[in-house]
Amino acid sequence: MTHEQATFLRDFLLGSHEFEFPVTGKVLGAIPAGKMGFKADEKAREAGELAWHIAVAEKIFLEGILNGAFDWDEQGMPKGESGAVIAEWYQANIPALVEKVKAMDGAALAKPVDFFGMFNFPAVAYLNFLMSHTIHHRGQLAAWLRPMGGKVPSIYGGSADEPMAG
Repeated sequence: MTHEQATFLRDFLLGSHEFEFPVTGKVLGAIPAGKMGFKADEKAREAGELAWHIAVAEKIFLEGILNGAFDWDEQGMPKGESGAVIAEWYQANIPALVEKVKAMDGAALAKPVDFFGMFNFPAVAYLNFLMSHTIHHRGQLAAWLRPMGGKVPSIYGGSADEPMAG
């Protein structure tokens, strides 16, 4: 991958992230009070754990891109009764990392980065991984909101709880 291709890909993917970021924040924040321990199935994570995984994984991916190495540490989940605490953490921590990735040069973006022996992609390619990972798990969490007594925010269009504004 050339430096120019890496820069183009970064700008394209971060443009998509700019749209997805507030949507993810709404879904994280929609876990109702007292439902952080909700599990859709005995094999599933608790709602709060899934929300934290979504939020902290974005941090891990962005830091991996910035540092040229990944360290998967999901410690530090904020305490609280609802998803609002995770949404607040997400909204407070992710934008600064995105800005740092925006400032990276093409050479750093094109440099291959090992992902725990499974992949060795150019650093910028992990932005696509970040997006797919977030959207996948956000869909899981969104599907759990109504069964746990929450409201489903609009994601790519209106929902029964948050109709599309016209």
